[in-house]
Amino acid sequence: MKSPPCCVSLSSQASLEDPGSSTSLGSLDSSVFSSEEEQGPLIQKVIPSLDCFTINVGGSRFVMSQQTLSCYPDTRLGKLAVVVSAARDVASGLLELCDDANLVENEYFFDRSSQAFHYILNYYQTGRLHVMEQLCALSFLQEIQYWGLDELSIDSCCRDRYFRRKELSEALDIKKDAEELDAQDEEEDFSGSLCPSVRQKLWEVLEKPGSSAAARTFGTLSMAFVVVSIANMALISVELSWLAPPLLDALEYLCIAWFTVEFVLRFLCARDRCRFLRSVANIIDLLAILPFYITLLVESLCGGESSQELENVGRIVQVLRLLRALRMLKLGRHSTGLRSLGMTIAQCYEEVGLLLLFLSVGISIFSTVEYFVEQGMPGTTFTSVPGAWWWATTSMTTVGYGDIRPDTTIGKVVAFICILSGILVLALPIAIINDRFSACYFTLKIKEAALRQREALRRLTKNSSSDSNINVNLRDIYARSVMDMLRLRSRERASTRSSGADDFWF
Repeated sequence: MKSPPCCVSLSSQASLEDPGSSTSLGSLDSSVFSSEEEQGPLIQKVIPSLDCFTINVGGSRFVMSQQTLSCYPDTRLGKLAVVVSAARDVASGLLELCDDANLVENEYFFDRSSQAFHYILNYYQTGRLHVMEQLCALSFLQEIQYWGLDELSIDSCCRDRYFRRKELSEALDIKKDAEELDAQDEEEDFSGSLCPSVRQKLWEVLEKPGSSAAARTFGTLSMAFVVVSIANMALISVELSWLAPPLLDALEYLCIAWFTVEFVLRFLCARDRCRFLRSVANIIDLLAILPFYITLLVESLCGGESSQELENVGRIVQVLRLLRALRMLKLGRHSTGLRSLGMTIAQCYEEVGLLLLFLSVGISIFSTVEYFVEQGMPGTTFTSVPGAWWWATTSMTTVGYGDIRPDTTIGKVVAFICILSGILVLALPIAIINDRFSACYFTLKIKEAALRQREALRRLTKNSSSDSNINVNLRDIYARSVMDMLRLRSRERASTRSSGADDFWF
């Protein structure tokens, strides 16, 4: 029995007279059709007039009915059912919808995940799309998009968890972290520059506090100077008989000198100085010392001016001195928690904006209501609506300052509703922000552990290449790094379980 003369199989290189040759999609694409009038009947002979399709996904076979697939014409399999049932332009249509096909057996091949397809199959059978727990959100999204499904089709029981996982995956982009690590490696490569060995050692002391004893000593001194500078800034504003002002000024000069030398050394050692100046941490370091020098410059230029001009200069100097409080942000260079806080605020700007919006609406409503309730009382502290804003702010944030308070019964009822609303409003986004802070904190911890292990491997590889007598077991180092990662991940999961957000992770 000869195979149908409509096509020649290229995959098996069989001839038309080969009785065992099957009609594959590769052969269908390169087929030679007898004529346009005979094409339809021939295709009808090749494709069985069955109501069932065999879908082969990653080696697993699934049998589906044409009636079921036709209910979802916008999906990939729905379009496949339409093309096969129409029995025209089969070659071009199937090439766009599947990877290969056996038209004799009515079997269509897809090189995709068979495990994920179980959830797609369940969607065709029940109309409900559930999320695959074993697959990350972005990979699951790629799978459902391939099959022509939309993420809005996800059932309500899985939708909230899926979108939170997707948001977290996009925020904590592993590819972006890898690019940052590669960029950092490029930044630390001083080969070909002036005095490469000296700059390399100095850079490690300045930027890697745990790399050596000298680096740890320098990091401790830097943190101590930051703390002393903050304490000195506070003591300058207090008049103490036992503490002479010249001593505080000398301490201020010493701290500024240390910060200046540290910043200049970092700048001189940096390979890419433009990128160095764009870094947030380095901008904070610059803002910590810049007001001091601007103040000295302004005072020296305006030494012989009139009293009015000196008063204006004094105001400028006071504003510049307020910027010294930015020195506290220098602790972020040595604190993972402060860096996590900055990352959380940057990533949760929508939640923070939503929180401020809720508070603004509540403050506007309750301050207006409370003012009109209390304005008729003699000796009332609610003298205006803007004055009542302060009362509404302290009430909604549950501070309760007490300088403005209601006296009437209706006013106290309004105050109770205001306080209760503040508690509810603050509780809504705080849980999301707390979960994001925990995620950022442990992500930074994992990144720091990866950097330490990477540096250790680099050092050992360098030492082993220079000294053949050194015996390095890289397998033990890798096992140690994996154990560190697992320990941090277990702490991460324990933290999220204690906060009631275990489903936030995958």
